[in-house]
Amino acid sequence: MTKTDTVPAKPTATPTRNEIAGLYVVTPDESNTVHLEAKVRAALAGGARLVQYRNKSASGALRREQAMALLTICRMYGVPLIINDHLELALETGADGVHLGVDDGSIAAARERLGTGKILGASCYGRLQNALQAQQSGASYVAFGSFFASGVKPDTVRAPLRLLHEAKQALSIPVVAIGGITLANATQLVAAGADSLAVISAVFSAHDVRAAARRFSALFG
Repeated sequence: MTKTDTVPAKPTATPTRNEIAGLYVVTPDESNTVHLEAKVRAALAGGARLVQYRNKSASGALRREQAMALLTICRMYGVPLIINDHLELALETGADGVHLGVDDGSIAAARERLGTGKILGASCYGRLQNALQAQQSGASYVAFGSFFASGVKPDTVRAPLRLLHEAKQALSIPVVAIGGITLANATQLVAAGADSLAVISAVFSAHDVRAAARRFSALFG
């Protein structure tokens, strides 16, 4: 490990919901836990501020194994680990929060089970009304997208850029942009008001994951 790879000291407290800003990396489906750990370490070394564990194809046992492995790494870097879809897994592992889609259950019920100290994200796609309802129900942040063509979800309806500006005017919680984000189009999302960019392929499929993460992180100053 070089000086530039130095890992920050372990945090003394669980990260809070106020830390939703900058590069938010979302993991790809990866069956090899060692490979997944290496990719996430590289993204964190490049400046990623949040990690969402997402694996749509894994078994329950593999999800738990990978979530626990990533939680250890995220604790080392003082970065929150958010679990995609699976509230029970987030509670079982002690992760910092959960991110729910429209079919993943009630935001209000999830907040009640998580308590006040955990992060709760909500996918709102292209609908501001969904975001207003999520905020009212206890969401810590909302995510809009897809803003661009996405290889992960190619059939997702596209959200207009103006939605980010409208959301910043209407909401008091952070706004995350997701969907087809690359270094070539990321700047316009930040300029439109996104507090955070959720990225999968443009970071984790890069030849140099750390360098890709650093370039995205630099967009936030």
